[in-house]
Amino acid sequence: MELKRVVVTGLGALTPIGNNVEEYWKGLVEGKSGAAPIKGFDASKFKTRFACELKGFNVLDHINRKDSRKMDKFTQYAMVAAEEAIGDSKLDLENIDLDRAGVIWGSGVGGLETFQEEMINFCAGDGTPKFNPFFIPKMISDIAPGYISIKYGFRGPNFSTVSACASSANALIDAYNYIRLGQADLFIAGGSEAPINIASLAGFNALRALSTNNDSPETASRPFDKTRDGFVMGEGAGAIILEEYEHAVKRGATIYAELLGGGLSADAYHITAPHPEGLGAIAVMKNCLKDAGLEITDVDAVNMHGTSTPLGDVAELKAITKVFGEHAYKLNINSTKSMTGHLLGAAGAIESISSILSIKHGIVPPTINHSVVDENIDSKLNLTLNKAQKRDVKVAMSNTFGFGGHNACLVFKKLN
Repeated sequence: MELKRVVVTGLGALTPIGNNVEEYWKGLVEGKSGAAPIKGFDASKFKTRFACELKGFNVLDHINRKDSRKMDKFTQYAMVAAEEAIGDSKLDLENIDLDRAGVIWGSGVGGLETFQEEMINFCAGDGTPKFNPFFIPKMISDIAPGYISIKYGFRGPNFSTVSACASSANALIDAYNYIRLGQADLFIAGGSEAPINIASLAGFNALRALSTNNDSPETASRPFDKTRDGFVMGEGAGAIILEEYEHAVKRGATIYAELLGGGLSADAYHITAPHPEGLGAIAVMKNCLKDAGLEITDVDAVNMHGTSTPLGDVAELKAITKVFGEHAYKLNINSTKSMTGHLLGAAGAIESISSILSIKHGIVPPTINHSVVDENIDSKLNLTLNKAQKRDVKVAMSNTFGFGGHNACLVFKKLN
């Protein structure tokens, strides 16, 4: 069976450094930090009092009040990113086969804030269970792709992927496989997360996973820096239109890049910590390259998972040097989480968008906030520190790893 080619024809982004793709890319290239003291609730008693929240975003600019009240924030974010991606793709919904158009969407925690609010309200009452009738539909992770499909009439495969921080990368890989197997023509795929709330902040603090650098939040996400002390939480969404190549050409679509391969693996080691030698990361990158039919020397840039944790950054870089050998020193390696923070289940989607735009514009965004060299990290690696670098990026890889040992890797290629 001859596999179909899969291309990217639309992008949508809602991030802590920009509320659309253009703003997001500008923020990345300029090395803009999205971290600041939390404004959404009183975080004064928490160990961590900052995060990468959205700036200047008003959901009512996109969704009417009645409908928005039926949605958790993560679904609102999904709808906004999907709307931009659909517009960017210039899809004529009246002239495509909607039975062959699907939605696959990832979220690590779904409607956690909705669950939190309902429990707080119940505990503050007299014990009588008076719950919002939209409690369950607002909370469940699969509701976001449901809403997207209803809005655009997409009747193809429709489901949610949940693999912690790898969720939206898994969504993209699933969509890619459906298309290349000839089972669909196109997908809206990606992910969204709205984790900046009391329950999430308290939970990650209890795990000691978050940075507590409250004196300098804008520099707290500092991958590869010796003084890094944990990740910075972010929120938002990323949406990508994946389309079968001939279908895209026939309708005259603008093509950003080709999605050439996807890899998956498991650490099979620990629920939250990476394997110290990066065994799962090694496997997922090798699987991805094999799936894409690429040699290691074909790759120009790697956007790491790079969360700014003491263990994770070192383990992933060990994996990269193991997979790429001497070619590792010719790569541009970066972590855009230094700017956006960690969007958990949405990370794979927005970081894939960064990789796709690196191919389009010939620029690799920086890893910001680096000042102190870590002797455990190979100093010969080009980590694209503090300033964007121009480069003709023909092939870009994006890594995403999740609690539970879930690993996903995608590779995008400039269209020949």
